[in-house]
Amino acid sequence: MLWFVRASAANPAFDWPLVGQYLFNPRILQGLWTTLWLTLLVTLLSVVLGLGIAVMRLSENPVLSSLAWGYIWLFRATPMLVQLLFWFNIGYLVPTLTLGWPGLTPSVTLPTNELINALGAAILGLTLHGMAYAAEFIRGGLLGVPQGQREAATMLGLRRRQIFLKITLPQSLRSIIPALGNFLIDNLKGTSMISVVAVTELLYSAQLIYNSNYKVIPLLLVATFWYVVVTSLLSVLQSWSERYYGRSYHRR
Repeated sequence: MLWFVRASAANPAFDWPLVGQYLFNPRILQGLWTTLWLTLLVTLLSVVLGLGIAVMRLSENPVLSSLAWGYIWLFRATPMLVQLLFWFNIGYLVPTLTLGWPGLTPSVTLPTNELINALGAAILGLTLHGMAYAAEFIRGGLLGVPQGQREAATMLGLRRRQIFLKITLPQSLRSIIPALGNFLIDNLKGTSMISVVAVTELLYSAQLIYNSNYKVIPLLLVATFWYVVVTSLLSVLQSWSERYYGRSYHRR
């Protein structure tokens, strides 16, 4: 490891002065900002909607459970990149979309590519993909709550919704939080995939610069630096959250 660090520092191909020059370049920082808000938005949507999928998966209704299983299977079985390219090119399958309430006028018909542009396809693809994984770790957390807790609450006369919101969900957070931290970090790095649909996140911003100055390695190092910084900060936050919920659990 030490040898690699020394060799990297001495290798002129890394062009460290250029790396330092572009670390705070406005285009890089704008791409970083896009990466950050996309990560948070996709994580929030995936967890909220994934919770619904997890509840359906645990439902005693075979139709709901089967639909949830099918959704999770499909989106976990196909690569994220394929899904992103599919949504980016959805206009070829459905050229127009009509917005309006059935039977009521007026309705508006717009080209699909205007409604689902590159950014829309990125958010849609990342969220639908993330929901499948979020549903599974949320389901695992919910299953980790002892059945006796729910049975005791039922005997006390609590309704299903009350049991879920007041007993099952709060106790499952101890298992869900670590997985949620990993999920957030995965989403941060996963946003680099949307460079293929020309959304100017961190990696694509670096690509645009090195396509003009041909300094590929230095610009990739710039992007890597910011991914490492943000991932490290999120890891610290994850560690703090785990300790916090761990202490809360032991106090109970």
